[in-house]
Amino acid sequence: MKSSFSRRRVIRVTTALLATQAGAASVSSALAQGSQSGVDKDADQNGNMPDVTPPEDLMREHGVLNRVLLIYEATMRKFADSERFDASVITQAAEIVRDFIEDYHERNEEQQIFPRFRKAGQLLNLVDVLYQQHQAGRRLTENILKLAPQSGAPGDARQPLIDTMRLFIAMYRPHEAREDTVLFPKLRSVVSANEFDAMADDFEQDEHRKFGEDGFETMVDRVAGLERAFGIYELAKFTPR
Repeated sequence: MKSSFSRRRVIRVTTALLATQAGAASVSSALAQGSQSGVDKDADQNGNMPDVTPPEDLMREHGVLNRVLLIYEATMRKFADSERFDASVITQAAEIVRDFIEDYHERNEEQQIFPRFRKAGQLLNLVDVLYQQHQAGRRLTENILKLAPQSGAPGDARQPLIDTMRLFIAMYRPHEAREDTVLFPKLRSVVSANEFDAMADDFEQDEHRKFGEDGFETMVDRVAGLERAFGIYELAKFTPR
């Protein structure tokens, strides 16, 4: 079930203060809606959950992209076995990449993350390559969307789609790995604390404006539905025997 709250929304709590004759001791108790265990261990002294930071937000979105890459890989396995299937699954997967990754996630990187590294004069070569790969990825996604409808039945029409998906996967595995391990961890060092917090708010507002209150959760659900359609949703299936 999708949460009705934004993932950054502060948990409202009921706080009872117990004073002793000695004076200063107090105890805070909180009850989060839908939780049976009270305040999370990461909550602050007032029972407020910490905000999702910009790097954490971007890495979560990379998780959505990774799950789409798994769908592309499952598609190519079906091609190799000459299976027939509903080609709309590929189209829907590519639409998630276009709408959520390219037009939202990458736009935020290009407008909020990359300029700050350029201004600080840090990781300039990396930022340039990442930006160029965003443009290449958009071209590949456009091509996948164009080729997917003809790929449901075995035939020569599948090979251009296979080639395009391979290029996309081969670029985005190292692309997101470099961002997660080099670029994002260094973000705090090139912005002020106020900028860092404001960026988190900007990401949230942009997500709500484009995808609704539970945009991230909605995208995860959409990807999960496509995984079920391709028979790759159950995580245990990936465990070696």
